[in-house]
Amino acid sequence: MLTAGLAPVRAASFGDFVARAAAAGRLVVQPRMGFSDPDRLRAGLAATKAADAVTVGTLTLDSYTRVGDHTAALEALTVGADLNGYPLVAHGPETTRAVLAGLAGDDFPVQVRHGSAVPGDIIAALGPSGLHATEGGPVSYCLPYGRTPLRESVDNWRRACELLAELRAPGVEPHLETFGGCLMGQLCPPGLLVALSVLEALFFTTHGLRSVSLSYAQQTDPEQDAEAVRALRTLATELLPGVQHHIVVYTYMGVYPRTPEGATRLLELAAELAVRTGAERLIVKTVAEAFRIPTVAENVAALEAADRAARRTAPEPSTPDDQFGILAEARALVEAVLELADDPGRALLTAFARGHLDVPYCLHPDNAGRSRGYLDDRGRLRWAETGAMPVAADRAGTRPMTAAGLLTALSHVERRLDRAALGTDRLGVHR
Repeated sequence: MLTAGLAPVRAASFGDFVARAAAAGRLVVQPRMGFSDPDRLRAGLAATKAADAVTVGTLTLDSYTRVGDHTAALEALTVGADLNGYPLVAHGPETTRAVLAGLAGDDFPVQVRHGSAVPGDIIAALGPSGLHATEGGPVSYCLPYGRTPLRESVDNWRRACELLAELRAPGVEPHLETFGGCLMGQLCPPGLLVALSVLEALFFTTHGLRSVSLSYAQQTDPEQDAEAVRALRTLATELLPGVQHHIVVYTYMGVYPRTPEGATRLLELAAELAVRTGAERLIVKTVAEAFRIPTVAENVAALEAADRAARRTAPEPSTPDDQFGILAEARALVEAVLELADDPGRALLTAFARGHLDVPYCLHPDNAGRSRGYLDDRGRLRWAETGAMPVAADRAGTRPMTAAGLLTALSHVERRLDRAALGTDRLGVHR
């Protein structure tokens, strides 16, 4: 057990580290690691730092902390229960500083990942713990994860941004990453993912943040994904002048391949996507993803596999992609929202109330629920229904979505990668 105390933690700027790696031509790779035991977490961070790749560390928090039930987290620690992440608030800053001491610093920044629509206690715990980087968003950490009213989440995240910005100090620029590029993880056409990532970044900077990252989660088709990441870059450059920002790609967030070969190939495709499109950071997944929480060794193997894939991939010249119309669609959504109010938070609330933003298959009461995405015959995401959003549906080839059809669509990537790995897909899996 780590000894509690005021262990020194070197200050680090997350955005600066990623910028230096990008300037050196290296993709930063990052695990989704989180353990409730401080010794195990410290060992995981040490292994991440020692991996043969350019890495940043992660503290993924537990479910009790995400919903603000710190009493339950503390009770679990008291009886020695194993949680599904690190209870940052319950452990307290002294224990966390001991976890980070001698590991975190300019050469190895650490980010907190959680998923909370009520992030106040988490953000308040960062500074005393020696941490300054996290992720989230008023929409993306609300709609897919629970039933917290969107209005409450927007207000919670406004205060969270302002509190995080107060951690600014010499050599330390607080950093916040949007989760808007993921949302439900599957069956959301890329234009909406890009738009929400941009809108959440604008929300962050309105409330004091000067260093942000914009996420995009790998979807079902490499070429469609590449166009989406370039669209995200274009809009970020246009709308975030003077703000330090980079693009982070999430390895596929849906039903994951069950074969080691299929899982590894999906990770490699994510790394290739990041390098081809100039994204600066990649969140990895492991071969154990379909079955359980990965071990430290499996996380390190994933980091190193992603790095190898990245180093054998060359960046591709930026071209005006318009095969799928993603930039135009995302721009239309962003502009429609920003016209509703000067403040991005009020604009987001009005947009969801009017259905101008509408996340497909999301059952949250504040989501209109009139939009639907589908996979076309080539496995590309399309709009079947767009409700009141200012984008057009592609009705060609759409069929009524049945329960069986939904399950088939949700397992499309898993089946495609596993069949290729088992040699039962004559087409294989390529870009």
